[in-house]
Amino acid sequence: QVQLVESGGGLVQAGGSLRLTCVASVRASSSVDIAMGWFRQAPGKEREFVAAISWSGGSTYYADSVKSRFTITRDDAKNTVSLQMTNLKPEDTAVYFCAADSDSEYETAYDYWGQGTQVTVSS
Repeated sequence: QVQLVESGGGLVQAGGSLRLTCVASVRASSSVDIAMGWFRQAPGKEREFVAAISWSGGSTYYADSVKSRFTITRDDAKNTVSLQMTNLKPEDTAVYFCAADSDSEYETAYDYWGQGTQVTVSS
């Protein structure tokens, strides 16, 4: 069982930056070496893939809409995966979810989900 807790969401003006962090924990284990991803869901829309990172951190994947603006990284010493978001746009407004244990763009590949953190970008 993997537990995921996101943080870092908030309100920011267009062009600004935010950093989301997801802390992963596994019962009776001190490390979580699994692939992870970020998805988002805007009001009235389906949840969509944002970014993912392999278990080793050697491979990263991004949706076309966020390439060159978002960066996903992991810190295995802290069991965290972060999403650095820059040059934010109003269309980035959504609830952002952390997910494990896959690096797929398809949400059905993930078994564990966080509760989400709201990101609102004002124009």
